Parts: sequence; structure tokens; C-alpha cells
Amino acid sequence: MSFDIGALLAERGGERYDLHARYLNHQLPRMLHTLGFDKTYVRGQGAYFYDEEGRDYLDLLAGFGVMGLGRNHPVVRKALHDVLDLDLADLTRFDCQPLPGLLAEKLLGHAPHLDRVFFSNSGTEAVETALKFARYATGKPRVLYCDQAFHGLTTGSLSVNGVEAFRDGFAPLLPDTSVPLGDLDALARELRAGDVAALVVEPIQGKGVHAPPPGYLRAARELLHKHGGLLVADEVQTGMGRTGEFFAYDHEEGVEPDLVCVAKALSGGYVPVGATLGREWIFKKVYSSMDRVLVHSASFGTNAPAMAAGLATLHVLEDERLVENARHTGDLLRTKLAGLIDRYELLHDVRGRGLMVGIEFGKPASLKLRGRWTLLQAARKGLFAQLIVVPLLQRHRILTQVSGDRQEVIKLLPPLVIGEAEVQRFLDAFTSVMDEAHAGGGLIWEFGRTLAKQAVSGR
Repeated sequence: MSFDIGALLAERGGERYDLHARYLNHQLPRMLHTLGFDKTYVRGQGAYFYDEEGRDYLDLLAGFGVMGLGRNHPVVRKALHDVLDLDLADLTRFDCQPLPGLLAEKLLGHAPHLDRVFFSNSGTEAVETALKFARYATGKPRVLYCDQAFHGLTTGSLSVNGVEAFRDGFAPLLPDTSVPLGDLDALARELRAGDVAALVVEPIQGKGVHAPPPGYLRAARELLHKHGGLLVADEVQTGMGRTGEFFAYDHEEGVEPDLVCVAKALSGGYVPVGATLGREWIFKKVYSSMDRVLVHSASFGTNAPAMAAGLATLHVLEDERLVENARHTGDLLRTKLAGLIDRYELLHDVRGRGLMVGIEFGKPASLKLRGRWTLLQAARKGLFAQLIVVPLLQRHRILTQVSGDRQEVIKLLPPLVIGEAEVQRFLDAFTSVMDEAHAGGGLIWEFGRTLAKQAVSGR
């Protein structure tokens, strides 16, 4: 009997939430049911999902940045069909296939100060590679990271994760140390101990969408080199054109990280892939002899479908000028949103670069709204931002999400293919939801009271 994946989905696709509850993370369907996010999406194209009735949903989350090209881009699809049809002798472990070298060559063209690439399967693996390489190359044990940073959830990456909620219960971790983002004095104090291998930093933090002050990355690199340490740029979410430059560190002149981590959008949305770019001398120290040829490796790291997806993705970014589109469309979106700050007392800030945008809410001035705000904050910080996210999806069919636990910030991270039509659709929906919130009544605050009760009861 032949295997038919389409028939299997037609037969059992309706069980999706039950299957997850029974065999996977049981809290995921529970959370989706609570928020009313338990939709049934059957197709994705570009910046849109479609449900069983054919209704479109605008995706402003892009799978947390994975879908930089949008969903099901035809160029990446064709590349994957082509590479499968070639019947390549993939992953023999004892030959050198051309696709990894070609993808490394293309990636390094966007970071001309770097020389070599290690391929893995995810962003957290790319960070793990950077941690190992920095420690070995410098001979120093400790890595610095920034408060509220997110670098992954495997044990090494978790050791440089600045969000306590992710770290809780998984100790002991590696002996790494946090410093405030943008605080050069704090960095200098830690470096004086002489045991710091590297500072790993997101040029724009995903949690809250915070960027360091101008000049910080360049000055940090100079301090690190003075003390024998390395600068590691985590571009897993910010790279591949997301911020209007190919790498987010390119916004600051003269910044040349020693190691750069990428993943997410490099996949084209299809095949997981991560990459760690680095300097020649670092790689030559790690792989110092034939005895050490496999001292750091990844079983699936250079698999042909992943390499083909990466090459196709880089082609699309250049051919469709998506980095430039991210800059132009992102500027338009942030400008329009910033123009609403005076209109809405609950809207406190709009920040970010390119198509990585943070919308922050804060305590209102009026007595009527202040009481409702205080009630939500007492129950659980971050509930108000969720009250905006929910009606955006349920009423306006726009998918967004809060930027982190207990943060009153919505992060917009759309596919880089969106344009003015998608910007206007979001603005129309956002103003409609904010108008209702500022009216002080309606379903938004009623839903907020329900969430607040659940937060207090721990349910």
C-alpha cells in the first residue's frame, strides 16, 4: 500500500488539538483554547494563512521570524524539488559536497571580515557553536550576556539567556554572567577579571525590542579585544534583512563581530538550518589538527535540502530586494504607529528597525482607565498587551503576539514581503481595537477580567 500524506491529513487533520494534548506539550492547546487562538489553518501563502472557509489571516509574526520570505515561496519550493530529484549522495560524512561550500561563500559575502562557516540545525545550535568556539579559541571559561537576552533553550544557550522564566528550574547552568544592555561600565568591570571569553549580544533584543545605544557594539568589541575576549552577534532573529540591513549590526558603522549566529529565515521556511560565521584564526584553533577534525560537528548540519533552501533564500532576498523593502515598509509602519501615541494614552512607545517593531503600552492618565489597568497589572503584568492581540486575531484576522512574558509590548515581525496594503490593514485594525480599549467598556476589558481571574487562581 502506498503512503499518502494528503489522505492522512484529510482523515485525521481534524484531531490536531487532541493529538497535541495527548502526545505533545499539553499546555499549548490549553493556552490556544483560552485565548481563542485555536484556529484551523489549512494553507499558507506569502504573508497570509487561510482557514477551511477560505478566509485570509494576515501573519505579522512570521513564525517568530522563520518565515522571512513568507510561506511557500515558489523559488525555495522549486529548489527543494530540484535537489530531491537529483538523488544526491548526501551526508556520506566522508566526502565534500558542493552545496555547503556554495552557501558558506554566499553568506560570507555579507560579512566580508569573516572567513568560515559552521552549519547546524537551529538558532540555539548556532549559539552553542559560538560559545564552544569562543571558549576554546580564547582559553577563557566565562561568557557575558545581556539582561533580557534570548539566545536559545538548550543548556549552553540557556546559560546566556537573560529571561529568568526560561532558566527557572534548570540549574546548574554554565558559570556565565549577565550585564545590562548598553552598559559599557558594567562590561568593563566584568572584563577586569581576565576570564571572559566573549560577550554574546543581540543587536536588537527580541524580548521587548530593545536596541543598545549608538556606539555600544563598536565600543564593546574594543573593550573585549583589549582583554582577550570576542564579540558574538546573535543575528538569529535580526539577520537576513529583518531590520533593513542584511545584519542588524550593519546599522552601526565599524562593527565587526568575531562570530555571528544566523538561522530562522535562512531556512526559507522549509528546512531547519543554523550557521555560525567566524574568523579564520578561531576555526583554525578549534580544528587545529586532523585528530580534531570532528571535535565539533552536526549530523544533519550540511544536508542538501537545507543548503538548497539557504541558497534559494539568499537569491530571493537579493532578487526581490527584500532587505530594502524591510527598510522602507518598516519605516512606514513605525511612522504611522508613532503618530498614534498622542491619540491613545495607553500607547507609550513605538520602536525597532525595519520590520522588527515593538509597540509598548503603559499606565494611562485618566482615572477611568487607570483603575482597569491597575487591576490587570495586579493580576499579571502583560495582560493588557494580550487584550490587544486577541481581538486583532478574532475580529480582524491578524496574527500578532506579545514580545515576552510579563511585558506590555506587542512585537510585529512580519514576512519581509509585506507592503503598504498590509501596513494599512494592520493600522485600521489596531486603531479599531485601541478605540474600544480607550472607550473603557466592551469585550476587551471583560475578557481582561477573565484572564486576570485565571492568573490570580493559577489556572
